[in-house]
Amino acid sequence: MANKKDTKKNLVFKNKKAFHDFTILETLEAGIVLEGSEVKAIREGRVNLKDSFVRIIKGEVFLLNAHISHLSTTHSTYRPDERRSRKLLLHSKQIDKMYSKVTKDGITLVALKLYFNDKNMIKIEVATAQGKKLHDKREDLKAKTMKRETEQVLKSFK
Repeated sequence: MANKKDTKKNLVFKNKKAFHDFTILETLEAGIVLEGSEVKAIREGRVNLKDSFVRIIKGEVFLLNAHISHLSTTHSTYRPDERRSRKLLLHSKQIDKMYSKVTKDGITLVALKLYFNDKNMIKIEVATAQGKKLHDKREDLKAKTMKRETEQVLKSFK
């Protein structure tokens, strides 16, 4: 009989826009408080982190604007708001450290990815990031295309 861990696929939902718009400085893993059917919705892949961001409000960390869609089997009387703010679980020292970094100019908190860890708990990777200028984005795009072209040339010689 196959092992249950082998058959289960590891779900990871990434915020690709964050890597394009920000320079990632430091990452941190946090737990997330979810309601009812949101866990099942995440297992089905109904997550969008594209426009999500993280804020520290009154000493607590919240994930804002993350979209977790409803399941079709969820009862109509109990459907939490899809874009509601969700509390992130961190130690107070970690929150203080992040708050001291965020108060600096141009530093923000961004949600990078949402995933299931080894214990089958839903975790979110939060990063302190600095916004990129337009010319930085263009340089990254040029470097990416140059790397892709060199790899294609190397493949053709093999």
